[in-house]
Amino acid sequence: MDNANGSPAMQNARDSAYNGSNHPATQNVKDTFNNGPVADNVRNQSAKTSSEFRNLADSRTPPSKSAASGQPLTHYHSFFYNLLSWENPRATAISFLSTVLFIFAARYLPALRWTFKVLYITLGCTAAAELGGKMVLSQGLASSFRPRKYYTIPREALEASLEDVEQLINFFVIEFQRVLFAEKPAHTVAAFVASLISYWLIKFTPIWGLSLITVSLLYLGPLIYTTNKELIDNNLENATNVVNAQATQVKDLAGHHTSRATSAVKGYAGDYTSKAQNYIGSARAKAPTSPTAANSGAKSGPGSQPAYTSSDFPHAPKQEPMPGVTSHQEQYENSRFGGQAETASY
Repeated sequence: MDNANGSPAMQNARDSAYNGSNHPATQNVKDTFNNGPVADNVRNQSAKTSSEFRNLADSRTPPSKSAASGQPLTHYHSFFYNLLSWENPRATAISFLSTVLFIFAARYLPALRWTFKVLYITLGCTAAAELGGKMVLSQGLASSFRPRKYYTIPREALEASLEDVEQLINFFVIEFQRVLFAEKPAHTVAAFVASLISYWLIKFTPIWGLSLITVSLLYLGPLIYTTNKELIDNNLENATNVVNAQATQVKDLAGHHTSRATSAVKGYAGDYTSKAQNYIGSARAKAPTSPTAANSGAKSGPGSQPAYTSSDFPHAPKQEPMPGVTSHQEQYENSRFGGQAETASY
């Protein structure tokens, strides 16, 4: 009786559902969602997003420009330039949001713990199914799903991945050297400012916060510049002109003061030199000339012997030194000359 009564009820329910799904009002709602402006807009945006991701993938070609050393750049230079310059805004916005979500997920979600949890649940279910199947059905359930050939990574795909990783590593290595050796001074100054700010921020900012700030600056900085390019370029040009004018003024002022200081030093050196020469000349003019030297110069000529007189030599003592007298002056006064010179006879 219950089955007989239930069958018409189930049939009526199915008929009602079928009639409701095929009702004109329901068809209008479906047509509105599937063919309306909202659906068209969603399809258009989806097509544009897919096209931008294809353009971003196709931009991975080595650029025509090379480094200052003449070394060719990697294809990641073109890729990151295309990504961060917002040439494909939808692709860049999606990558920016994905990076931010990844940072927050790494900070607040125990991803590593969940990984081990999924791993042990999967392995536990596999082991239980295998052992239970062998005990009940005499055949393991997990082994029945085993493929005939295990999956392996093709060599071509592995070599392409390794080459891609090599290009990515070389991109960072080349860019670090270009910044370090000031290939573009503006980039070196910007890296210096970023390093200095990071040095102070790391003291009280966690790693995930510093990573979030770095990613935001990398993505939003070029966007702000491209949006206000004319205004920023004008301000930078004005600032550059002001700095160059100030530098020129300081250079001219320093050159003026240097020339004045050089002239003053030269003037002081000339004055002191003339004074020194005058002092030396006056000292030579005031030097006394001895009579003996004058007479000898007058009497003697070139090639002749000078003439000497008895007054040019001291008197020789005529008696023995007196005991108790130690001074030469006392010995002379007590001698027979009595302090008076005696004319020598020849």
